[in-house]
Amino acid sequence: MHDRPRRILVTSALPYANGDIHLGHLVEYIQTDIFARFQRLRGHRAIYLCADDTHGTAIMIRARSEGRDERVMIAAMRDAHLADFAGFQIAFDHYGSTDSPANRRLCGEIWATLRERNLVAARDVEQLFDEQAGVFLADRFVKGTCPKCGAGDQYGDSCERCGAAYTPADLVDPVSTLSGTRPTVRSAPHLFVRLEPLHAFLAEWTRSSGAVDGPIANYLAGHFLGEPLRDWDVSRPAPYFGFEIPDAPGHFWYVWFDAPIGYLAATAEWCAAHGESFADWWGRERGQSTAEIHHFIGKDITYFHTLFWPAMLEATGLALPTRVHVHGFLTVNGQKMSKSRGTFLRARTWLDHLDPGMLRYYYAAKLSGGIDDIDLNLDEFATKVNADLVGKVVNLASRTARWLADTGLSARYPDDEGLFARAAADGAEIAEAYEACDTARAMRVIMLAADRANAFVDRTEPWKLAKAGADAAARLQDVATVALNLFRQLTVYLAPVLPRLAEQAGALVGGPIRAWEESQAPLVGLPVATFVALMRRVERQQLDALLAAAADAAPDAPARAIPTTHTGGSTMADPASADASRPPEPPADPGDALAAEPLAPQCTIDDFTKIDLRIARILAAEEVPEAKKLLRLTVSLGGDATRTVFAGIKGFHDPAALVGRLVVVVANLAPRQMKFGLSEGMVAAASGAGAPGIYLLSPDSGALPGMRLR
Repeated sequence: MHDRPRRILVTSALPYANGDIHLGHLVEYIQTDIFARFQRLRGHRAIYLCADDTHGTAIMIRARSEGRDERVMIAAMRDAHLADFAGFQIAFDHYGSTDSPANRRLCGEIWATLRERNLVAARDVEQLFDEQAGVFLADRFVKGTCPKCGAGDQYGDSCERCGAAYTPADLVDPVSTLSGTRPTVRSAPHLFVRLEPLHAFLAEWTRSSGAVDGPIANYLAGHFLGEPLRDWDVSRPAPYFGFEIPDAPGHFWYVWFDAPIGYLAATAEWCAAHGESFADWWGRERGQSTAEIHHFIGKDITYFHTLFWPAMLEATGLALPTRVHVHGFLTVNGQKMSKSRGTFLRARTWLDHLDPGMLRYYYAAKLSGGIDDIDLNLDEFATKVNADLVGKVVNLASRTARWLADTGLSARYPDDEGLFARAAADGAEIAEAYEACDTARAMRVIMLAADRANAFVDRTEPWKLAKAGADAAARLQDVATVALNLFRQLTVYLAPVLPRLAEQAGALVGGPIRAWEESQAPLVGLPVATFVALMRRVERQQLDALLAAAADAAPDAPARAIPTTHTGGSTMADPASADASRPPEPPADPGDALAAEPLAPQCTIDDFTKIDLRIARILAAEEVPEAKKLLRLTVSLGGDATRTVFAGIKGFHDPAALVGRLVVVVANLAPRQMKFGLSEGMVAAASGAGAPGIYLLSPDSGALPGMRLR
């Protein structure tokens, strides 16, 4: 271990206790689990803490509809959540609840500090009230049109299209999702946390602490920090399921106040159980935390974790996050998860039909550490895991281990043409990718090593050596020893992603995999166990059965009443979609656009190859004041290669929202001198009849700047 051992506290956003875990949630928990396992494998002390988020109107309404006490319901959901997480080999060091005594105590202590610092304000608020349901409406129980960008069907707290934050009362044409009726407006006293006194701190922290990626810092600056920060409404009047505010009887802390404090409560509970000091993890020493704190969240709750949460921590003198890792949403077969399409996939449904390790690997191969959405294309999933895991990694052991069951590994490590040493050298790049949460890059490097290992087996043909008898026995043992060492080396690198495969590899040869250094030196002279099947191919009928089961399963709760999202927001579920008795038909696409602009004359492949289309990442985007339609974009083609491109998309795309996005550019277009500057390419976009907009083309997840379209 060359790195100095670190102390790392890792969290995921807390899953909401009104629904089962589904595949959208699992993007986050698998990503976080991989990060924590990698850190432990490297010799660092990493603890992974989480909890159920249990308060709010949603829990109260669901419990009421089911005729159960709220605490009985959340206890049952906790058991279901833990079973699903265990099925996917997600290993928490502690899993708590926001309804715990520790969380109530910490909420009270933080509240008292906010009061002392004069950061709490009170005033009457006009809030939407559902006359039919008899409750004030929480943010997620109101839908309407975004008051900022005009997007329809948006929830009452923030817009998924433009990212604007607002209150439910700000929505245009609001509708209650509980009853489908138009809510009335009632006035009620509310308590607020004043954020503007912390504006300067937040502006500096988001820009210079290193906790927030540059594109996200730009987004925060453009959407929130460029103007005075509004007070944060942190109370709700009765009826409400949660903690009553001690100095405001009849009022309860809003779920988004006590949910992040759940990170602190989970730590306090873990510390109490292990004889640790809470201050060692969340205290500050000379202004700095004594431990690293890494939060993993979905991009739709970015402002909660990069504005509200650090403001609370700063105000109360607790440690600030070292890093807030933000990921994108999940789609299935290119579309939002939906019951009507048969793609609303629960974790339990997957566990009933497919290997959970395969999903862990597929997600790892897609996640680049950025905020781009990822797609679970089931056909691609089957092809990839069959080719990579079964055809490359497991295949190394299945082709050679049986010839070592009697002899064991060779006493000396044979000549392997430098393969083990080369893969050992790859360890630095793989570790760097894991550290950056760019698991997609790590998987690519690992699979290249697997390709080289399989090519060695193909060249040496051990099956022929086995048929040659005693004369080739020593050579057969050497070839199999090399292959099995390369297999185990790969499983060390894959251990954070595939812990079960790592256990199986250790049982086959060499014992449990416990340290990254085990990838750096081959094993010799050890016994080899009888080989047993490690992983089987995904078959088409398994995918068909999975989708059939998903189509048959109903959401846990009334679809209009209870959204099955969680406070981590790592989901794009559509539980309100209608049931379907047969697979959905593709939409009928109108022919207006094609009729308005017929196909161009045919070209040859040689004509096409003259156009060099490349993936690029937008580094900066700004309006050109003197131009009606242009935005000035700075794009990266990878490394130090950047271009300035003037794109006619002004009015259709928010410049701040473009930063960090992957696009397609015509990279070999002759530069054009404009009065605003030199344009060094063109961004590919679509427009046409029936669609009064300009739509930028985006590559599939996993694509990298500089890649060419073919």
